[in-house]
Amino acid sequence: MDSIERVSLALAHREPDRVPIDYWATAEVTARLLEHHGFDAPEALLQHYGVDFRYIEGPRYVGPELTIRPDGAREDHSGVPRRPVTYGTGGKGGTYSEVTNYPLAKMTTLDEIEAYAKWPRAEWFDYEPVREQARRARETGKVVVFMGDRLNRCAQLKPAMYVRGPEQIFTDLYMNPEIARAVFRRIADFYCDYLRATLEAAEGNIHIVFTGDDFGTQENMFMPVEAWREMLKEGFKRFIDLGHDFGCKVAHHTCGSINPLIPEFIDCGLDILNPLQPDVAGMDYERIKATFGNDIAFHGAISIQTTMPYGSPEDVRDEVKDRVEKLAKNGGLILSTAHNIQTDTPLENIEALFAAYRDFGPY
Repeated sequence: MDSIERVSLALAHREPDRVPIDYWATAEVTARLLEHHGFDAPEALLQHYGVDFRYIEGPRYVGPELTIRPDGAREDHSGVPRRPVTYGTGGKGGTYSEVTNYPLAKMTTLDEIEAYAKWPRAEWFDYEPVREQARRARETGKVVVFMGDRLNRCAQLKPAMYVRGPEQIFTDLYMNPEIARAVFRRIADFYCDYLRATLEAAEGNIHIVFTGDDFGTQENMFMPVEAWREMLKEGFKRFIDLGHDFGCKVAHHTCGSINPLIPEFIDCGLDILNPLQPDVAGMDYERIKATFGNDIAFHGAISIQTTMPYGSPEDVRDEVKDRVEKLAKNGGLILSTAHNIQTDTPLENIEALFAAYRDFGPY
């Protein structure tokens, strides 16, 4: 059974030959694994681990020159300044981009928000590279996914936090709802245009569109269901409908304790929910599977916060076994870590993870 058939059966809530496998890791972890195995390209590593998915990079920014601030921070395509931050030592470090300023934070009127000169535009991106990326990924015989990078992915709330500031956008929900709606609408409009152009360029060679927007914390959601429904549901559904228009399945990544939102996701037509994050409140996998397992598929569920970095290889195996037992019956599961494997994860745990996928994944 090939990857496309395997994943198609799983998403149809039927049992394929084995549970499909995905691979999420930081660039630094991938580099370590390539060196460890003596491979010269990521494709060899993915083949070695039996990974069923291939992610494409997506469009290339070609818009106005991005401003570099006096402090060295570089603005992104939304005018949000970021600077690189390094972390870790002894070969277990990496880098990430940190927001240094929220460009809309001090605006107090709707006119100021609408007049912001750096709202991104879809025409600022070159979509031609997508054509070749998707074609080459499809030639691997694997399931082709468009997700974008973590700073430019179809979303609403996180980009709003970046441009308006986390505290201000949550204040806006109740004190300035017209401003919140305008910010969310501007962002959703851009990403719909961006996604449509991406899928057009792919010429049918993308199987799954992955959106991403965190709606929860370790203990609860960022906002009540009613506020999510009022402010974000329309844009969320627009992304899903657009993916479906192009024959794609649609997945969504949200960290946190977000169980009350799952019925809303299903109502919007979402096909795959990632990551069912371990280590957060309310993550009862048996109950979630029994309640929602006929209506939506699940992706992830392996802890990168505790088990992968701090557990033993046997702990990793036990967690994979537990997730398969609780979530894989009648299909509907894709095995993956809940987020990127981080640089503090021992190589032996990564090897144990993929060995456990192979050992416990077959039906």
